[in-house]
Amino acid sequence: MERKGIVPEIAPVGKELLEKAQARLDDLTKPVGSLGRLEEFARRVVAITGEMMPVLDKKAIFTFAGDHGVVAEGVSAYPSEVTPQMVFNFLNGGAGINVLARHAGAEVVVVDIGVDYAFEETPGLVMRKVVRGTRNMHVEPAMTRSEAEACLKVGIDLAYEYAAKGYRLFGTGDMGIGNTTPSSAIAAVYTKKGAALVTGRGTGISDSVLARKIEVIKESIRLRKPDPADPIDVLAKVGGAEIGGIAGLVLGAAAKRVPVVIDGLISTAGAMIAYALAPETADYMFAAHASVEIGQKAMLERMGLAPILDLQMRLGEGTGAALAMLLIEAGVRIYREMATFSEAGVSGELPA
Repeated sequence: MERKGIVPEIAPVGKELLEKAQARLDDLTKPVGSLGRLEEFARRVVAITGEMMPVLDKKAIFTFAGDHGVVAEGVSAYPSEVTPQMVFNFLNGGAGINVLARHAGAEVVVVDIGVDYAFEETPGLVMRKVVRGTRNMHVEPAMTRSEAEACLKVGIDLAYEYAAKGYRLFGTGDMGIGNTTPSSAIAAVYTKKGAALVTGRGTGISDSVLARKIEVIKESIRLRKPDPADPIDVLAKVGGAEIGGIAGLVLGAAAKRVPVVIDGLISTAGAMIAYALAPETADYMFAAHASVEIGQKAMLERMGLAPILDLQMRLGEGTGAALAMLLIEAGVRIYREMATFSEAGVSGELPA
């Protein structure tokens, strides 16, 4: 499959709709610009969806799960067995993402894209397994090119499927022990920063494990030689299945004009792959929050995205996306429901 065949056609976000939305915002009963970024969220949603009065009534957060062979290098505080255990926790509604998604009025879509576990058909689990865990990128490429392409296709297909069902706002999430290591590798490749400048403590590792993690990332990049001009090559050599699924979801969301809220480090790595394949995807993305993981900030800056929240979070799962959805929807409700000066009978600004 050629790269051209993977990336769907994505229309650029038009300035005309941004300007029309801003004109309405400026006519609402408030000083111009006084609601700050809430106004930004509203006008961007108008421009992304192509609808002058959008409604974000159906929201879904996609939590992609996958395992990582690089865990064998001692880069995580937890064993890989935790990944399927947490998938069951998601399905039982007991994880952080379940709580915050309920608060945000969003559905959690749990996707097995690469867990090293044979799940049986389980209500609520979307089974789209491409690999049973990636290979150890320190020893060999994490995936074949065809596996990386298949992960992208899973995300694109899910975006199309849920857009067709009428979902109006997507969020990204992840679960996978060891996945901050490939995510930091992707950050290093695309920001051209050294591994030490984009690698954090993930699940809370010690200084010695952090040093090992940095060394593994450096060596993996040196040995695998991922080509930043070929994002699928990067994904295959030093990425992960859930990272590919997230990248595909971003591509599909942009193609279907659905705004997509990007969570923390792992989601941002997926978004980085999507952006490298199609830079126009940045216009369709909202950065949910500033993760404690340092690699995320570097990738957001590379894509020109400003985080909505800074709550010192690093859980993943889509938790930051759930919280940011509340603020994006708040901006849209202000835009839709607040009275204009003429409707309220309130005098506007005095002429200059």
